[in-house]
Amino acid sequence: MPNSLLIVEDNVDIAHLVAIHARDIGCTVEIVADGNQALQLCKERDYDLVILDLMLPGRDGLDVCRELRYQPRYVPILILTSKVSELDRVLGLEIGADDYLTKPFSIAELKARIRAQLRRSEAQLSNKCIQLNLIQCGDLRINTVTRQAQVADRPIALTAREFELLTHFAQHPGRVYSRLQLLEQVWGYEYEGYEHTVNSHINRLRAKLEANPSTPRYIQTVWGVGYRFCESLP
Repeated sequence: MPNSLLIVEDNVDIAHLVAIHARDIGCTVEIVADGNQALQLCKERDYDLVILDLMLPGRDGLDVCRELRYQPRYVPILILTSKVSELDRVLGLEIGADDYLTKPFSIAELKARIRAQLRRSEAQLSNKCIQLNLIQCGDLRINTVTRQAQVADRPIALTAREFELLTHFAQHPGRVYSRLQLLEQVWGYEYEGYEHTVNSHINRLRAKLEANPSTPRYIQTVWGVGYRFCESLP
C-alpha cells in the first residue's frame, strides 16, 4: 500500500510542489489549507505523515500539532515553514513535531525528510509487532498495544511523545542514555541544541510517575551522562 500524506499548507503553489514530489516517491496525497480542516481529516482518516505549515488560517500549525499529539494514533509531523528562528524550531519540537524544514527548501532534502519519517514510522510499527504487549516494573505497568500506562493501578495521562519516551526507557532497563541519544532514538533527531526538550519531557514524566519527583524511582539521573530506567523495583 502506498503511504498517505496530508499536506496542510495555504500557499497553493507550495502545496502543489510538495504534492508533486511526494507522489514521485510513491505517496498518495491530500491537501488542505487551514488547521481546522486538517484536524477534522486526521480524526476521520489514518495518515502516514502530516506535512504542516505553521502560518495557517483558522487554527495555526502549532495548535494543530499540539492537538494531534493528544490523539490516540501517533502520526509523524514534518513542519514546513518560513519561520526560521531557533525559538520557533524548539517550540515545534517541544509540542511534538518529528522534523522541521524551513522555506525555501531543496526538493532533494524534502524527499529525504519524507522518506526518513516514513522509514522511522515503519520501523517503529515493525518493532511494536514483535515486542511484548505488557511491560511491568514495580507498580508501573505499560501496555504497548493500547498505549496506556498505570502506576499502582492509577491510569496516567501521557502525551504520545511522553508514552514513547517512557516505553523506550522501560524496554531497556539499566541502560544509560545521553540526551542526544534520546533525541536520536525517540525524537529522530541527532542535532545539538535541543537537549532541554529531553529534560522537559523527563520532568513531566517524573511528575506523573513518581510519588516524589525530586527522588525518582523509575527514571534516574546519571550525573554528567544522562538518564537510565531502573533495573528492578520490588
